[in-house]
Amino acid sequence: MKVGIYTLGCKVNSYESEYVAGLFKKSGYEIADFNDICDIYIINTCTVTNQSDSKSRKIIREAIRKNSEAIIVAMGCFVESNKDKLPEGIDIVIGNKDKSKVVELVEEYINTKTPINVLSDDLGLEFEDMEISTFGNKTRAFVKIQDGCENYCTYCIIPSVRGKCRSKDKDKVIEEITNLVNNGYKEIVLTGIHTGHYGVDLDTSFADLLKELVKIPNLYRLRISSIETTELNDEVLDILRNSNIICNHLHIPLQAGSNEILKLMNRKYDIDYFIKKIEEIRSIRPDIAISTDIIVGFPGETEELFQETLNNARKIGFTKIHVFPYSIRNNTPAAKFKNQIDGNIKKDRVKRLISLSEELEEEYMKKFIGKKLDVLIERYENGYSIGHTSNFLLVKINKEYKQEDIVDTEIIKVEYPYVLGK
Repeated sequence: MKVGIYTLGCKVNSYESEYVAGLFKKSGYEIADFNDICDIYIINTCTVTNQSDSKSRKIIREAIRKNSEAIIVAMGCFVESNKDKLPEGIDIVIGNKDKSKVVELVEEYINTKTPINVLSDDLGLEFEDMEISTFGNKTRAFVKIQDGCENYCTYCIIPSVRGKCRSKDKDKVIEEITNLVNNGYKEIVLTGIHTGHYGVDLDTSFADLLKELVKIPNLYRLRISSIETTELNDEVLDILRNSNIICNHLHIPLQAGSNEILKLMNRKYDIDYFIKKIEEIRSIRPDIAISTDIIVGFPGETEELFQETLNNARKIGFTKIHVFPYSIRNNTPAAKFKNQIDGNIKKDRVKRLISLSEELEEEYMKKFIGKKLDVLIERYENGYSIGHTSNFLLVKINKEYKQEDIVDTEIIKVEYPYVLGK
């Protein structure tokens, strides 16, 4: 039987989908393209914004239309947040618990032809163990080390659909990454819903884990998918200082460049704290790439407050800004805030902040013209080998190399969003 899997949202979802694909392969199923006519469609959903909800609904309905006889499985965050208003036609409903049971649930449905819903109000206090040995191509693999979040930012629904912080056993993380490295993966990306909070439920910490991971033989790069500024403590910064295995890139969400908005968001820092932390990081690694997330149009964000965000983003000098218009999520405090912002104003602010992001990104790229950097080759297309540097520059080289090759490359020109190398 053919299985098609569609993944929406974050790196954690990508990891979980890879794990689910592995389960089906082990049980003798064929993993096919989601656009094919499949016997089973699995949609791993997202609910971080209204647009994510709409896309999740759309993909579920597309799968139903593709093959009316197919088994439709919907799982993940959209399912958790829309328990009472899911599209009709779903055969198996799985939230953010019991994804590891998906094969047995499908086989139960094949035998009984009875719809299955395993949603639970209890997302559990223990990490649901998953392990992968392959991930896409042989260059970069995601590894989920943590689940859940207890930050309770006022705009965010994720704590209610992912539950409390839960961490993977440290020895299991080390074993999984060691196996991936032995299988040829050069770069490992640590992922989680609140990655830097790893170990809060165990007798360990994120820094303790990093100390062990950088010792893994033949691991070329270790990338942190995202980390809060408050979690970049002295121990983590010491590892950054002393290990070149940690990639020269950190993604640190700012969310707003105004103290007034940060307070309304229930973020755990102010802008001065954030700026000082970035300065501390750059004192250790002057050329490090620092990307961020910023939400625009949060309730109460005046033009003056938005200007504060623009000015502080420029002052910090991010290398890339991922921009999101504020999206009302039901059952979050911000949904009830007064002074909701008009959609056209949000669109204008998104456009202006993206323009700044592109400007800052090009400025950062130009710093490396004439310098040599290692490029991990990911693919060859249209006459170019393409890959990323440790500081996440996307490089095109006018020569054919094999996937997985590490190429010492001189940066010669910026052709945004690429840099050209030789």
